[in-house]
Amino acid sequence: MKNDEWFDQLSIGMRLAFLHRRWRAVVDASMHPLGLTQSRWAVLVHLDRLGEGATQSALAQDLGIELPSLMRTLENLEDAGLVVRQRCEHDRRARSIGFTPQGREMLASIRVRVKEAQHQLLADIPEDELAVFESVMRRIADNADIDNKE
Repeated sequence: MKNDEWFDQLSIGMRLAFLHRRWRAVVDASMHPLGLTQSRWAVLVHLDRLGEGATQSALAQDLGIELPSLMRTLENLEDAGLVVRQRCEHDRRARSIGFTPQGREMLASIRVRVKEAQHQLLADIPEDELAVFESVMRRIADNADIDNKE
């Protein structure tokens, strides 16, 4: 960043938003050789976090998007042979999502590239400073958890 003064003048919320956009841009650029757009790799990463068999609605909620917005991306991932969708046995209206073998290979490649991007972004930051940063982020997240506030 060439203009430290500019960054320092932003509110903490704007700095967090700026860093989030930059972080995602670096990760997104690392996914480009895999032929994945941000929306596609994000769906695969969130599905991995939720676990195979997650429903489409649970995945949309985890991504923070509406179900109709997710549907096209899932169709594209299914057409690419990375995921499969099937009707849930317990709720015939719902569809669960799983990885294909090709999807699991892609996920392994995604993990490698995410680690490389994270290494690049966190280079030269001492472990003790990262630990403090992570602790502060957790406390901010806890303070922002309005669903669990009385």
